[in-house]
Amino acid sequence: MLNIEEVNKEVRNCIKCGLCKTRTNAVPGEGNPNADIVFIGEAPGKNEDLEGKPFVGAAGKFLNELLASIALTREEVFITNIVKCRPPGNRDPEESEIKTCWPYLKRHLKIIKPKLIVTLGRHSMNAFLPNLKISQVHGRAKRYKGLWGEKQVYFPMYHPAVALYNGSYRKTLLEDMKKIPKILSKID
Repeated sequence: MLNIEEVNKEVRNCIKCGLCKTRTNAVPGEGNPNADIVFIGEAPGKNEDLEGKPFVGAAGKFLNELLASIALTREEVFITNIVKCRPPGNRDPEESEIKTCWPYLKRHLKIIKPKLIVTLGRHSMNAFLPNLKISQVHGRAKRYKGLWGEKQVYFPMYHPAVALYNGSYRKTLLEDMKKIPKILSKID
């Protein structure tokens, strides 16, 4: 049976797209392989590329704060990205890069079987909930087809980095995060 570490090792050794040529480290994901919640961002940034871990820069520090606001730690959830290597210059991930990394994400989710997938940012949200606008659906749980046909609960949020550039989003992110425990209790 496949486990998280085997998938992570494949990600670290991946050479399936051009991002392998510009990365320092691939960033597979980390956290609890039995987590109820998986947080999925869009792609690693500079600090993540250097350390090989997701959400370790300023946005990661704010994500830690968001988790603490609902009495969770990084070790209790699983954190990853749609794309596993940093796009040059922090550009948006390209569709081909998302498609290349998609099987890794699918396998992570199949192993973890989370009750709730929290998408962080529009690229992550659009991978699961296409054709929606994050400004209209953030902070609202959506039950939608899962990767294996069953219904999965998704919770779109703005990416934590948005609050670093526009402080008014900080309050929105904290308010959205505080809804997660109630959503989990309804799923149970």
